[in-house]
Amino acid sequence: MSRLTKIAIWGTVLAAGGIAAGLAHTGKLPLLKKPGSGEAPVATANTASLAAAVSVDIVGMEKFADTLLVTGTLVPRDEILVGPEVEGLRVIEVLADEGDKVKKGQVLARLASDTLDAQLAQNDASQAKAVAAIAQAKSNLGSMEAKLVETRNAYDRGKPLRGSGVISESVQDQRESAFKSAQAALGAAQDAIRLAEAERAQVLAQRRELDWKRSRTSIMAPADGIISRRLARVGAFGAGAADAMFRIIANGQIEMEAEVPETRLARLREGQVVDMDIPGAPGLKGKVRLVSPEVEKASRLGRIRILVDDHPGLRIGAFARGTVTIEKSSGLGVPSSAIQYADTGPTVQVVKDGKVEVRAVKLGLTYGARTEVVSGLTDKDMVVARSGTFLRNGDAVRPIAQTRSEASVDRKVTP
Repeated sequence: MSRLTKIAIWGTVLAAGGIAAGLAHTGKLPLLKKPGSGEAPVATANTASLAAAVSVDIVGMEKFADTLLVTGTLVPRDEILVGPEVEGLRVIEVLADEGDKVKKGQVLARLASDTLDAQLAQNDASQAKAVAAIAQAKSNLGSMEAKLVETRNAYDRGKPLRGSGVISESVQDQRESAFKSAQAALGAAQDAIRLAEAERAQVLAQRRELDWKRSRTSIMAPADGIISRRLARVGAFGAGAADAMFRIIANGQIEMEAEVPETRLARLREGQVVDMDIPGAPGLKGKVRLVSPEVEKASRLGRIRILVDDHPGLRIGAFARGTVTIEKSSGLGVPSSAIQYADTGPTVQVVKDGKVEVRAVKLGLTYGARTEVVSGLTDKDMVVARSGTFLRNGDAVRPIAQTRSEASVDRKVTP
């Protein structure tokens, strides 16, 4: 062994002795003497003093809620299109505007009725003409009936006289011809009455149509609601039912339409409560009203509808966000960082009597920083808040409890 090597070894020994003496002086290492010897005391480590300090979380009961964040657009639950039912009439008055609350039967606008009024007057004249035609046809029918009776009697009287030779055959033939002509004339008179009555029925049908058109010159709301759009303008001509003069949100009910991944769609149900986050309308609640049975095959998204509480700040077409409460539970909670995952399942590191104990656990709901533990832990257990591979089962540790706010036992965790 060279001289330099010996010097290095002695230097290391002296340094170690100095460190040990210093620790013994501070109380970190107790000075022990070998029994039966008079040698100087030797320093040994105190495992409790040198144990690693770890932050622990005290297990306690917590409230959990399985939630799903959805985003979408505000739309009417049912939108009513109100347009003119009569074509070609000019708008002369508009009585409602966007944002107005309207009641069923309320007049929203009026159309010009001059043309219809003229047609109604013409229809009145046609009705009078039809009534006169019926009366004339009935009068003619009476005359034809009398003539038929007369010609029948003359024909019947001539039958026995023709055989005795009192009257000639030509006279009897004339009587028979007159009788048959009277029968035909009677049938024509009856047909004339039926024709006059049909014409009158046609005029009455036209009258009903005109009355209906006249009543539709007042554009009325078909249901209670809020006018979301007004397209009616004074002086414009309605082109028929396809042109909407007004758009009404039926009963003022507004919904949020959103799309949800198919993996979460199966957990949504009608009636689930939704906490809404809508600009200009804070604190609103909603309910899942519709879960579509169809998933769009390209995007793998399904559609849902959430009925939102009434609020004057709601605007259709606006962006909206909501948190759907899918499931609620109450159980023991630990920080999500305290859980380790292995092939055998999830585990946590419990600190008991100053040593680490690895326990298998069964997990429940998990959100953000907190996870529910269904089994494997008991109330007041201490778990390592941030578990890691540097700790092993049986390692001595020095637990440091988290602050009261961090270890609260009655908190509701949201994503």
